[in-house]
Amino acid sequence: MTRIAHISDTHFGMEDVPVCAALVNDLLREAPDLIVLTGDITQRARRAEFRAAGAFLCSLAPIPILALPGNHDLPLFDLLTRFIKPYRYYKQYIDPVLAPLWQGDEVAVLGVNSTRVLRHKHGFLPADIVQSVAQRLAELPQPFKVVALHHPLAVITSDDRNNRVRAAEEALDAWISAGADLFLGGHIHLPYCIPASATSRQVVILQAGTAVSTRRRSGQPNSFNLVCFEMNGGRRMLIEQRDYDLSAGIFVSRRVWKATSSADGWVLFPDSRERSV
Repeated sequence: MTRIAHISDTHFGMEDVPVCAALVNDLLREAPDLIVLTGDITQRARRAEFRAAGAFLCSLAPIPILALPGNHDLPLFDLLTRFIKPYRYYKQYIDPVLAPLWQGDEVAVLGVNSTRVLRHKHGFLPADIVQSVAQRLAELPQPFKVVALHHPLAVITSDDRNNRVRAAEEALDAWISAGADLFLGGHIHLPYCIPASATSRQVVILQAGTAVSTRRRSGQPNSFNLVCFEMNGGRRMLIEQRDYDLSAGIFVSRRVWKATSSADGWVLFPDSRERSV
């Protein structure tokens, strides 16, 4: 069994300090095998924000962390830095690698950098990156293959259509064909878990809300996801969304989904433990 925590959009510079403390406590208590952070780590890509984010990540040691940049992690107003050294502070305080790979015995997580210097907020996946990711996926030996990126590959509201990463359809077709099972994303501060299909095979897309920032969307609380991968008699994923409970000052279980592997891909359905908080 392998467990992964999925957090996103921390927006350091606009972090909620009590929520940060509650998240650290929950993650250290759960001790997942990996934490995946899908971008927008800072609010304005300033040195102080990256320093604070780096200290937050260090507080989660010894849990391994796979981090990815988001559009907010590129300087917006400092145009010279944006075009000359756009990832300077990210590489200094977070990770020198922009598209990292983590491999366990059962699960591999492949990070994809969907940000582009010439785009303000929208993500884009060039054809060469789509193909190189597909090739890497096909070569991975693990029974579970996860792709993580900042921008969503699929959205559930018409308001978010413009926030979907450019070339999403091409990426989904190529990556599902190469064996991807689960896609992790952020960017829109809206948590959900939905099926997606391509090449007659169904997979799971999991979005995370904002983990610790005050930039909460339409009353959505801060949240993160926990994913458990199991190989007991077949491939299974148990996916839990945890929301911050303001009155209790802790993260609590909000929704639980179960996914089972079949001949046509993944079948996703709510678990009987799903409940409202």
